[in-house]
Amino acid sequence: MSGAHVLVERDGRLTIVTMNRPASHNALNAEAHEELAAVFDAFAADPDQWVAIITGSGLKAFCAGHDLKQQASGGGMATPPSGFAGLTSRFDMTKPVIAAVNGVAMGGGFEIVLACDIVVAVASASFALPEPRVGLAALAGGLQRLPRSIGLKHAMGMMLTGRRVTAEEGMRLGFVNEVVEDDVVEAAKRWAQDILACSPMAIRATKEAVLRGLDEPTEVFLHRQWSMPAMTAMLASQDAVEGPAAFAAKRSPEWGGR
Repeated sequence: MSGAHVLVERDGRLTIVTMNRPASHNALNAEAHEELAAVFDAFAADPDQWVAIITGSGLKAFCAGHDLKQQASGGGMATPPSGFAGLTSRFDMTKPVIAAVNGVAMGGGFEIVLACDIVVAVASASFALPEPRVGLAALAGGLQRLPRSIGLKHAMGMMLTGRRVTAEEGMRLGFVNEVVEDDVVEAAKRWAQDILACSPMAIRATKEAVLRGLDEPTEVFLHRQWSMPAMTAMLASQDAVEGPAAFAAKRSPEWGGR
């Protein structure tokens, strides 16, 4: 699934996606968006792939956002139905995605980060939604996800000024899970291995219930979560039998993802 602008590696149950436009600080043009959409389509549909990591090539940038040179030349700002990088509007993605932020994450790049479930960042990384500085707004989910992640006032402080925050500040604010000094992809793989030690059916049910329950009263959602697709699949799965059986036998479970 690798293409002109995207590299894809599979490591067992793990898919590693690398945005590969280092000369443009991994800013995404229309072709890159379509390639990434196809990559995440394939990941979502593959029963043998359970976790994904997304990162950028090079040492400077995770993703500098939308390719403004394309827009300035009349190329527009179109993205696929699944959103920026084929990810930010993928609301049915129940498999976990980890951001391994290797450098600056600006605009749409930061919106990719906010759409991920876990964020690991190198200490030199920085984050911003600077769209107002170029006459635009963060329309790939940043305006909605950032306030949910760090609270309204902190989010407004970033969004209304376009200011950058460091990886350490991102961790204090709450949108970064871990800051590392060295190989951020290896750190993300450690998180992935911890996830892969769990039942993929339970992981998907957990992600689906958490995200869909954010905007509903607890007393309502406690009942509705039982009928959600990933939850019903988990409850009817062989993994739901294997987990208790392995616990009773004092052995490691053998997850089948079904």
